[in-house]
Amino acid sequence: MRTRSVLALLAATALVAGCDPASPTDPGTPSSSTPTGSASTAADPAAAQALGQATAALGNTSFKVTMTSGPGFKLTGQMDAPGGKASAEMKATGSNTEITVQTRLIGQDLYVQVPGVTKAGTWTRIDMSRLPEGANLGLKPGQIDPANTAQLLSSTTDVTQSSPREFKGTLDLTKASGLAGVDQLTIQKYGSTAQKVPFTAGLDEQGRLSALTIQLPAVNGQQVEPLEVLYTDYGVTVPELKPAAAEVVEAPADLYSTLGGK
Repeated sequence: MRTRSVLALLAATALVAGCDPASPTDPGTPSSSTPTGSASTAADPAAAQALGQATAALGNTSFKVTMTSGPGFKLTGQMDAPGGKASAEMKATGSNTEITVQTRLIGQDLYVQVPGVTKAGTWTRIDMSRLPEGANLGLKPGQIDPANTAQLLSSTTDVTQSSPREFKGTLDLTKASGLAGVDQLTIQKYGSTAQKVPFTAGLDEQGRLSALTIQLPAVNGQQVEPLEVLYTDYGVTVPELKPAAAEVVEAPADLYSTLGGK
């Protein structure tokens, strides 16, 4: 596979997934069959506050994340916001192509392994300042959560509580950033529907965020798979991730240009 075709696939399919999906009977896990209509317009301030408090925990502890959108993309990761480190594995599958990308974030440094692009046994360091705003490879400095859930949910004004541990509403993706797999170009293609995107969110028995399902708008008349994120294993120990200096190389120029950078 040519380098640029691999990079194009990487740029076009930055989504997320990973751990065992929760049981569909779990009351804290929203169904993947999220309705495509808008959520209730009767906002519930208490519901918004409860969901906000649950989401805030993502910045105070470590956790595992699983993010999927149909069978074509999966990301699994371990996040440690207090420790400023995270790792993720993104797997994208096309009609006759499959690629698995490894990503590590330590402080302000992002390291990747891309088959066919980076040399085996090495980690390529990417200077995110050379990429356009909104560029996302699953992880980015200053954003441990690949879904950027706290910022994402701040774009909703109509949160309601449908059960003791389930919430619903709509999101304005034009006001959100950092959602892996949904870059600004994609949001522009959504048009006005990007301002009213239905979501459901579920909490675990401890009142922490456990699941988030976003029904992404259709593109060119074609409905896409919902974006589903699971949050598990709160408090998990995330191991030391920084590659040895001898294993690190700087990103080549064609990687930056393919991702829209300089």
